[in-house]
Amino acid sequence: MSRITNLLLDLKSQGKTALIPYITAGDPHPDMTVNLMHALVEEGADILELGVPFSDPMADGPVIQKAVERALEHNVSLTDVLKMVEQFRQKDEKTPVILMGYLNPIEAMGYQVFAEAAKAVGVDAVLTVDMPPEETAGYLEVMKSAELDRIFLVSPTTPDSRLQAVNEQGSGFVYYVSLKGVTGSSTLNAEEVTHQVNHLKTILGLPVGIGFGIRNGDVAYEMAKVGDAIIVGSALVSLIEQNASADEVVIMDAISEKMCEFRRGIDQADSEKE
Repeated sequence: MSRITNLLLDLKSQGKTALIPYITAGDPHPDMTVNLMHALVEEGADILELGVPFSDPMADGPVIQKAVERALEHNVSLTDVLKMVEQFRQKDEKTPVILMGYLNPIEAMGYQVFAEAAKAVGVDAVLTVDMPPEETAGYLEVMKSAELDRIFLVSPTTPDSRLQAVNEQGSGFVYYVSLKGVTGSSTLNAEEVTHQVNHLKTILGLPVGIGFGIRNGDVAYEMAKVGDAIIVGSALVSLIEQNASADEVVIMDAISEKMCEFRRGIDQADSEKE
């Protein structure tokens, strides 16, 4: 089993929910990314999601789009992101790392070259936003051969037929987009999300991670009641934006405080399950 599967099974056996923070590689500066990754783990991250900068991040809202622009100002490429993961692994061989991004940079590098390089540096999974399960021919086999988990997005409007395809072709977990829209979208309806996730679990054999719209500890608390993992992105990336010109210590402090808020909310929900 993969590192992600083992971790989620272990957490489930303890009645715990995973916390998965997202940051964009290279934001606010490439030299800071690995330190941010370690800081996130120190503050309770179970899995890390690292965004690969791409010039047309169609699924992302303005907060992450601006983060991508800041990273691209430093010419951060997919090769650079792989080097960051390799550097992270020098101190942390345990925490799973997911690369989240778009197909174009992977196609440009070549499926086989990318998969082998990703596996070699310690990447655990790939979430390619614009790769639907119906179009994975070639891609899927290569990622499987490299033992990289394939994580797919599903939404409130995903039909059951596609859920079946995701369940067959995906691994690690399924990323449930809890809102109709882009990252950083508006307020979640906890009752509606609970209903949708419970439906997903009747079809899927994979754990369900909930993302999009989780802005604070209170929302994380509500989502942890039903999700196997809680994914937070825009709330953290916006703090990086607000402090982008500040000293690295200031950014780390802001991130740590927000991570503690998310972790408290999730842990509270977990304690109530017992």
